[in-house]
Amino acid sequence: MTNDALVLFGDVVRSRADGPRSSTWLRRLCAELDDVFGDSRLAPFGFTQGDELQGVLRVDADPMPAVFHAGLRTPRPPRMRWTVVAGSVEPGEGPATQRTGPAFVTARALIATARRRRDDLLVRSGHPCTDALLDDVAPLLGVLLNGLTDRQRAIGRLLLVEDLRQVDVAARLGIARPTVSVAAERAHVRDIERLSRAIVQLLRIGIDAAAAAPVDGVAGHA
Repeated sequence: MTNDALVLFGDVVRSRADGPRSSTWLRRLCAELDDVFGDSRLAPFGFTQGDELQGVLRVDADPMPAVFHAGLRTPRPPRMRWTVVAGSVEPGEGPATQRTGPAFVTARALIATARRRRDDLLVRSGHPCTDALLDDVAPLLGVLLNGLTDRQRAIGRLLLVEDLRQVDVAARLGIARPTVSVAAERAHVRDIERLSRAIVQLLRIGIDAAAAAPVDGVAGHA
């Protein structure tokens, strides 16, 4: 018996350059994501010796908070490549790194594809037509996040992760509200938010379409 789920892989780019730092970073991030997703996770987040974070979420969960919590922080965090795959996982217990199933196989292959393409986010719903759209759309979110300055990431985190208003962000950082407004505009925070919603919506559409008309390879194609 298998369970429908979302499998997340987050690979630290160039982790071999500073293995201890990458491991410390992933340990902290896993604990944070366990708290963020709560009942939406089907297994505790974990990471491998190859500095690859793994998570298993309910199929109806929004996976984008993982990308935001990792990328929107200061000082600049290690760059990560993410894959999100809707598919099946085998029943089991323990952290995500001890689980398996078709969605894990696809996620692992997709990470290799992301490395080859130098994309920082790839998403698979299991529906080929929708996944073709996600292939063009999802990597753009990584491009926008990687282009932020430290100031822009700090403001983006307060707006997108902590869901504060601009006036509250200004008070938190001790700066003028117009300064927050200008920084948010230059950081394309609104575009990042809209793009994130579009990716999740496409993912939902693809999951529903795949369920209505199953194709070979439940978790999609890498």
